[in-house]
Amino acid sequence: MLGLTLMAAILGLGLVMKASARAIFGMLVLVWAALVVAHLPIPGFSPIGRVLGGSLAGWIGLGVVVALVLIYRRMLGAIRTRAEAKEPQSPAANPGSFSEAELDRYARHIMLREIGGPGQKRLKQAKVLVVGAGGLGSPALLYLAAAGAGRIGVVDDDVVSNSNLQRQVIHRDADLGMPKVFSAQKAMLALNPHIEVLPYNRRLSAEDAEGLVAEYDLVLDGTDNFDTRYLVNAACVTTGTPLISGAITQWEGQLSLYDPAKGAPCYACVFPEAPAAGLAPTCAEAGVVGALPGVVGSMMATEAIKEITGAGQSARGRLMIYDALWGESRQFGVKRRADCAVCGEGRGAGMVNPERAS
Repeated sequence: MLGLTLMAAILGLGLVMKASARAIFGMLVLVWAALVVAHLPIPGFSPIGRVLGGSLAGWIGLGVVVALVLIYRRMLGAIRTRAEAKEPQSPAANPGSFSEAELDRYARHIMLREIGGPGQKRLKQAKVLVVGAGGLGSPALLYLAAAGAGRIGVVDDDVVSNSNLQRQVIHRDADLGMPKVFSAQKAMLALNPHIEVLPYNRRLSAEDAEGLVAEYDLVLDGTDNFDTRYLVNAACVTTGTPLISGAITQWEGQLSLYDPAKGAPCYACVFPEAPAAGLAPTCAEAGVVGALPGVVGSMMATEAIKEITGAGQSARGRLMIYDALWGESRQFGVKRRADCAVCGEGRGAGMVNPERAS
């Protein structure tokens, strides 16, 4: 049909000349209108219509179809624009804002007078480093994730083994052989996709401990060896970062918040030397009841939430002991030591972050 050939030629010429879509569409509309007029039952126009091909009904039908397609596209564009305008900002774009899903998720926190909206906002903006994704780290990580701590770092160099599953509830049987940091990350994001989890699949070393700790507002130490505990403590003293440290064995657990930047002792003030071999056996050596790390790890997460939001009485200067066998809880006052090798006078007491010390 000559008419369609003419329209195709105009379209091709417009594309070759890089004409605007509006100009090409205008020319096609003019040609279409001329074809419709040529097929009208007007004396003298019938031969022209036969030469161009088609029929009046056919050309009008083509115009109607094209018009409907354009109207449909315009409506879709309007709907998409409206939906994008209503879509809430992502947490990355505005770390202080909450989506409707987050407000519903954290409603029970926001209802608490001691936390409320401002406290939940501080949780969303908090950066917490958890050293150890084992017995104590498992519940602490899960509850920090559930609470909406914005960025959570996880340090561990171990892999999930079958003997871990009796107490390390963040890991699953399907995770056997997987590095613990990635198993923990998977579980935390499955629980709360509104947070950021940074896995560090390595053992903390003297070379990187201080730099890594400096990137976070609060550190939780749930490791089971004294070398790492002292290393984490020294890094926290140097950077002025509060440290919540917990420990468990058999039926008993303990924890405290160490923060010499605010007048509390550091870990080395209370435990200046590692005990002799055999006096403080690990869980692998002495055993541990499976639910105990759940209790102490949850207490660590609770203290972390209190520290971030400013709720309640801090655990600074208090060593809390939980005896699961006898169902007893005790606490002792602990003080900073002037002769401490880590935070004593002239040994790091002044090496603090002034923003954290305020």
